[in-house]
Amino acid sequence: MEQKDVLKALQRDHAAELKLAAERLKGTAKHTEIIPSPQLSELTGHEILLKPENLQVTGSFKIRGAYNKIASLTDEELAHGIVTASAGNHAQGVAYAARERGARATIVMPQITPPLKVDATKAYGAEVELVGEVFDESAAHAQELSETKGMIYVPPFDDYEVLCGQGTIGLEILEDVPNVTDVVVPLGGGGLGAGVALAIKTFKPEVRVIGAVPEGSPAWKNSLAAGRVMPADQVLTSAEGVAVKRPGDLTFALLNEFLDDLVTVSERDINEMILLMLEKHKLVVEAAGAVSLAALEHLNLRSRKFAAAGGNHVVVPILSGGNEDTVSIGAVIQKGMIARGRIMNFEVELPDTPGQLVKVATLLAQERANVIALNHDQFKASGHYTNAVSLGVTVETSGPDHIDRVFAALRSAGYSPKRIY
Repeated sequence: MEQKDVLKALQRDHAAELKLAAERLKGTAKHTEIIPSPQLSELTGHEILLKPENLQVTGSFKIRGAYNKIASLTDEELAHGIVTASAGNHAQGVAYAARERGARATIVMPQITPPLKVDATKAYGAEVELVGEVFDESAAHAQELSETKGMIYVPPFDDYEVLCGQGTIGLEILEDVPNVTDVVVPLGGGGLGAGVALAIKTFKPEVRVIGAVPEGSPAWKNSLAAGRVMPADQVLTSAEGVAVKRPGDLTFALLNEFLDDLVTVSERDINEMILLMLEKHKLVVEAAGAVSLAALEHLNLRSRKFAAAGGNHVVVPILSGGNEDTVSIGAVIQKGMIARGRIMNFEVELPDTPGQLVKVATLLAQERANVIALNHDQFKASGHYTNAVSLGVTVETSGPDHIDRVFAALRSAGYSPKRIY
C-alpha cells in the first residue's frame, strides 16, 4: 500500500466508519456471544471471556471485513466483478459476501489448496482458479485479473474498509463486556488486530490491546522493534492463518500506534489450547484462532504492561476461526495429548521367552494404562546376539503422575523402560 494511501486512511473519521461498518454487517455477520471460560480463568488467575469468531458465518472473522469492503462498492464497481487471492478463510469470506451483494467473484487459490477448502469456496457461488504453487503466485495472478479485466480486488488485510469490518469485533466486545481490561488478538497480516485496536482505542482507549504471534512467525516482532515494516525471511508455524511474511503497511501504521504489547507463543502452546477448547468447551478452533488463547498463560511474564497494571484483569481473547479439516484436527489432538502426557510411548527390552509380552501387558492393565499400539521386534534389541527382543508400546494415560506410576511398576518388575515421547 502506498504511503499516500496510508496517510489518507489515517485521516478518516474512524468512529463514523466503524459505526457504518457495524450497520452494514447487521443481518449478515453474527454478533458472536461471549463465552465465559472457568477453565482458563482458573489456569491463568484472571477472568477469561472468549470471543468465538470460529462460530461466525463461514467459520471465521473474515466475513466481516470482506462484506464491509464489498458493501462499500458502487453498483458500477460491483458489475465489474470481485477478485481476490486466498487459500483459506478470506476466500470463503469474499465468496459469501459477493454472493450476498449479487456480484460475481473469482477466487485465485494455490494449486496445493486442499480440495475441502476449494469446494467450500465454490459452494458460496464463487469461481475458483487454481494458479501457482505458492500464495504469492496466486496473488500476482489475482492482481493481473484486476488490472486487465477491471475487477475489484479485495485485499485480505491491508485495506481500510476491510479492517473496519474486522473492527466491529472490538465494538461488540465493548458492548458485551463493559468492564473489559484486555483484548488479546492473533496477528497475521494485521487486519484483525488493526481493526480491533482501532475500535478499542477510538471508543475506550484505556483498554489494552495485546497481539499474539507464533514464535515461528517473527515479522510483527521484528517490525515493531524496528519501527517499520520488516518482512520475515521465513515463517515456520502450523498456524497458517497467521503465517504472513510481511505485515500490511496500513495495519502496521495502526498497530505501531495502538498495540500495547506483543506476546509470542510456541507450537506446543497452540496445540494444547486447541485440545483444551475441544475437551472443555466443545469448540473447534484452528491453529491461528488458538494463538490468542496460547498467549493467556504468558501475559504476566511476557507483557510488561499487563503485569504492571493493577486491579483485576478481565481478558477477552479472540478465537479468530475454526475452519480445520478432520485430518489436521486428528494430528493436533495427538500432539496435544502427547504434550500433556495423555499419550506416551516407551521401549523396553524383554527376555526372548514365552509369556514376557503377557507380563508387560498385565502390568499395564493393572496400572490402568490403555494400550494403543505394540511393536514386538526381535531385531531391534541392543545386542543382536543376546536372547532379547525390543518392545515398543504406546499407551493412553491420565497425565505425568500416571506415567510415573507406570514406569515405577515396570521397574519394580525388573524392566528398564525408556520413554520415547
